[in-house]
Amino acid sequence: MSTTMSKTLEKPRLSVKVQTLAAFSAIVGAVAVPQIFHAIGAVSGLGTSLGEAFLPMHLPIILVGLLAGPYAGAAAGLLGPVASFALSGMPGSAMLPFMMIELCIYGLSAGLLRNVKMPTIGKVLISQIAGRVVRAAAILAAVYLLGWESVGIAVIWTSVTAGLFGIILQWALLPLIVYRAENLKKDEK
Repeated sequence: MSTTMSKTLEKPRLSVKVQTLAAFSAIVGAVAVPQIFHAIGAVSGLGTSLGEAFLPMHLPIILVGLLAGPYAGAAAGLLGPVASFALSGMPGSAMLPFMMIELCIYGLSAGLLRNVKMPTIGKVLISQIAGRVVRAAAILAAVYLLGWESVGIAVIWTSVTAGLFGIILQWALLPLIVYRAENLKKDEK
């Protein structure tokens, strides 16, 4: 098979130590970066809407998946929201399980695409779609199968429309950061 999707790049396999440090760094980023947006929102009078618009927790999770692989990405995606909730109370408890699922899928899918030969923006887009689809399925299951009343179905569409700036920001920043990180590795050799 000679399709673009089946071709892989020759990227070095990362040690468990490097993957663990990368995941830990992403978890720290998933706590710290949203706090910067929330602080700016508080000062400007916009409240938490900047975080909802720019999706700052997503950036370090997708990035670690792209750079360190699926294990680091999935672990950071699962634990990042928990750490943020424990330290700041955000995301809210009703949305926490859905954020954990969504970010875990972001990190996992970005990591699985790490060695696939395709433009980074394509990897980001596939990861975004995968995370949002799985999150939507989890919300639907919680509402219809488990009878959760604290989460409404409208949150599925609202989160997509509210986060458009963040989605575009990810398209712009993540390919640049990945390109720079990969070129730094080449320069070291």
